[in-house]
Amino acid sequence: MPRRTCSAPLLLLLLSACTTMDPSPGEFEAPSPRLANLQRAALYPWTDDGQCVVREASNEWPILAERCFYALERDRMRFRDVTKKCAVAQADAAAPAVVALCIFAAPEIVAGAVIVVGAVVVAAAIQEGIDAYQRHAARERAKLKTQPTPAKEPLANQTPKPKGSPTGDIFPVPDSNPRRPECEAIPVPRASKDDPHNECADKFPPNRYPGMDVSVGGIRFDALQVGVRVLWEIKTHQFDKYNSFVQSMEIDKELKQIQRERAIATACGYDFVIGVSTQAHKDALLAKAPLLNIVVTGCTR
Repeated sequence: MPRRTCSAPLLLLLLSACTTMDPSPGEFEAPSPRLANLQRAALYPWTDDGQCVVREASNEWPILAERCFYALERDRMRFRDVTKKCAVAQADAAAPAVVALCIFAAPEIVAGAVIVVGAVVVAAAIQEGIDAYQRHAARERAKLKTQPTPAKEPLANQTPKPKGSPTGDIFPVPDSNPRRPECEAIPVPRASKDDPHNECADKFPPNRYPGMDVSVGGIRFDALQVGVRVLWEIKTHQFDKYNSFVQSMEIDKELKQIQRERAIATACGYDFVIGVSTQAHKDALLAKAPLLNIVVTGCTR
């Protein structure tokens, strides 16, 4: 069966509504569009084990989303038009589905727009696609190490290399930090027995190793985000209900822990994110450490 084209009125309507959104400030920039699409798709549940995503991953995200929307496990998903930029799609007779597709097809991830109910296990085909990219990149790095340094040519004779890689390869090197054994993320049993906390750590980033912490450099983290080198520290206690004195003591204690975790994560080439349940908790941390990367998870107890 021939593939559907992108000229359908529905897709044109969605792209006009969604592709004008401003980039999200916290959006992760992946080394290649294909890898970025696989990493983004890993956040969602798929009924076809991710086969459609892998097949369409080289397209732009709105095209992938339109072609693979049918394969989403939509009974586990909630779509919220938080930017109000998909309102034009409501004129369609099938408004709920059209608006949902418009929200899902947005080029950037908008916080709170797409919510998944329950933990997400990365589809096998998507995980294999991510692993295949990483294996290819590792082979290319190995080639670079073993190749002799060529003699320099006169500038007039040099041929420009394509952008994206020092050698012009189709896959750029995804991580310039050297990989040391102690920097590998090792899944370990949960240190916390707090079920609401552990559930949040599994489903929000989401965690690549559900039900497990990860150890990096001898430090435990609550989660390693699926598909990317991002370590998470999750906080779910009822910070807003503490009095001001207890809040101040809690922030000081958390910052000591966060400084140790962030130092290890940065030294090992990982990004580091703190997830908190409320905006008040986020504001209190940023007041003391404004450069922290903090996300409001909305996880409840």
